[in-house]
Amino acid sequence: MFHAKRILAVKITTMLMVFFLVALTAIGLTLFISWQLEGASAAVNDAGSLRMRTYRIAHQLSNPPEGEAAHAQFAAKLQREINEIDVILNNLVRGDPERPLFIPRDTGIPDDVDALASLWRQRIRPLLEGFVTPGTLSPEQGNAFGPVAEDFVGRINRTVLKMEMSYGHSIDVLRISQILLVVLAVIGTIVLLQFFFNLVIQPVTTLGDALRRISEEDFTIRVPVRTKDELGKLAEGFNTMAGHLENLYTTLEERVDEKTRTLTSKNKELEILYTIGAFLRAPTDVDSLCSGFLDRVQVALSAKAGSVRLLDASAENLCITAASGLDTNFRNREALLPCGKCLCGEATTHKVALVADIRENNPKLTLDNCRLAGFRGVAVTSISVGKKPIGVFNLFFERADAVGESERKLLATLGELLGSAIDNLRLRARDRELAVSDERNLLAHELHDSIAQGLAFLNIQLQLLEKSLDRDDDAHIRSTLKLIRRGVDESYDDVRELLVHFRARIEPRDLDGAINAALRHVAEQTGVVTEFDVDGGGAPLDPETETQVLYIVQEALSNIRKHARAKTVKISLRRGFDGLSVTVRDDGVGFKQQTTPRAGNDAHIGLDIMRERAARIGGRISVRSSRGKGTEIRFDLPRQSTEVA
Repeated sequence: MFHAKRILAVKITTMLMVFFLVALTAIGLTLFISWQLEGASAAVNDAGSLRMRTYRIAHQLSNPPEGEAAHAQFAAKLQREINEIDVILNNLVRGDPERPLFIPRDTGIPDDVDALASLWRQRIRPLLEGFVTPGTLSPEQGNAFGPVAEDFVGRINRTVLKMEMSYGHSIDVLRISQILLVVLAVIGTIVLLQFFFNLVIQPVTTLGDALRRISEEDFTIRVPVRTKDELGKLAEGFNTMAGHLENLYTTLEERVDEKTRTLTSKNKELEILYTIGAFLRAPTDVDSLCSGFLDRVQVALSAKAGSVRLLDASAENLCITAASGLDTNFRNREALLPCGKCLCGEATTHKVALVADIRENNPKLTLDNCRLAGFRGVAVTSISVGKKPIGVFNLFFERADAVGESERKLLATLGELLGSAIDNLRLRARDRELAVSDERNLLAHELHDSIAQGLAFLNIQLQLLEKSLDRDDDAHIRSTLKLIRRGVDESYDDVRELLVHFRARIEPRDLDGAINAALRHVAEQTGVVTEFDVDGGGAPLDPETETQVLYIVQEALSNIRKHARAKTVKISLRRGFDGLSVTVRDDGVGFKQQTTPRAGNDAHIGLDIMRERAARIGGRISVRSSRGKGTEIRFDLPRQSTEVA
């Protein structure tokens, strides 16, 4: 419609322009006639003044003045009259557009005016100029001008009469023109109204009625297309719209049913994903995970049977991990399936969800076992982690068309979810193994630091005791027994401390209480004066991080108990925007930090253990110590480390 020719606009513009030109012509004609009437009226007036001036001259000549002075005055007045008559005749002959003044050009009026002018110039004016010359003007001479004046005035009267007749005719023409103009205005208005009614008002009204019926849900209404102009294009567009709406309204119920089915299918898929996703997040083992997953997917998609196959360690064979609805013979025949064989191996190779009709004979796919089991359709979905396949799961159906495109996409998503869940189980198991390994290493350090060295000391003392017994050296035997007893007591204390150390647990959000309890335990063992200072607040750390912080503090207190011989111990714990810091200070004997640690030096082994624990959670240990001035051990855990933890 927007690219169509603007036919209606052309029609309206043409009609208005024709009406405007006709009206302009009529108005211009009346103006021209009125202008002519104004000029003719001035000509009639000037012709009347000629008649008056002629009578006045004749009257003056019939009563001439006496005396030279009076005659001179009379001659001057007569000369002025002659000059005025010359000007009037010239204006009548030539016309004066500025006044305006011009004589009519019909019925011989210009010839009559020319004749008057010729009579004036050739006869009357020379006669009058003779009366102006100096001398005495007799009454007889003045009376002789009377017949000449009567003839001149008579001609003027006939000319004026013709002018008046022409003037009246022009007035009649003006009246007729005005009447025609009025008639034209009435007819033009009627024509324009009819034109706009037919071309604009009626089509717009029809469109309005049709829109009202559309709003009343009457989609069968159509608008007649009478023209090819813009309104015709609007009518065609309305009919197209009405047809489209009628089609939509007719098929609305079907569309709603289709959308409802689509939404129901999507809701079902979301419910399946939610249910299976919630199950996969629950902690369990791989076999239980696969069995539970298979049971839920089988019920959700109305499958008759199903199985989960995972790749072996060499990633060359698929092993059945879980099965449901499959007989023993089927499971035995397909307990181990090489990759690349049959549809299952194909899905693993291409990492996609495949659907096959078992009834079709495909030389590339060996589905004999599925066919013998009575199934008609099978869906095989890759179980993958990222882009790496770790197995497949099968669903067997009694119908070949049980799985559509939407179900195939759902199966692909479920395969990724199952792969992620299996991978998470393996990662958690690996993390537990690593955690156990790390704790064993730390326990080995602790045993080496305490009990192993104590047992080595006792072994040496026992050897010395044997030699003393051989020599029967009673004094040396007694001193060796005292050393053995002291060694046993220290080993016993070490064992008790290790038991307390590894049994230590932190209640949720109570790292401060656990550190305070460890500090009280040291005070009870050694009698040192203790102080615990806490400053700042913040979100609690995760349990693993808090446990490692407690172990670091316990290791520092253990070193103080064994080596520092301190009288006071102070622990400061600071929390802030930058992170967490713990400082352990004592006033014991201290040590030289420049000294290279010797083998078997359990104090330095304790520092190494603390550094290992700090590194595991992203922190660092700094030590300040000198002989006789005590030791300060500071542990710093930056904020980003606490957030990662």
